Amino acid sequence: MSKVDHPDTERVVIDAAGRLVVPARFRRALGIRGRGTVVVGMVGDSLRVRTIDGALERLQRLARRKGTDGASTVDAFIAERRDEAEGE
Repeated sequence: MSKVDHPDTERVVIDAAGRLVVPARFRRALGIRGRGTVVVGMVGDSLRVRTIDGALERLQRLARRKGTDGASTVDAFIAERRDEAEGE
């Protein structure tokens, strides 16, 4: 594996089964020890790999940003669906 473009970038090989190895220094930085599960997503022409905890934190931030000023998000969702159903 070699560094490409940036010190935080490495070239890796995807094998015939579609697997790639996340370099050890990246796993260490993310706190991944041994076998584990991560979340992989597409961002433009890139793959983003997140830890489960990191993905959960992001979702929680997004939910707070979309928040309902202290009201229950679930209650707001149900009320929105009821309003939509009444309009049908």
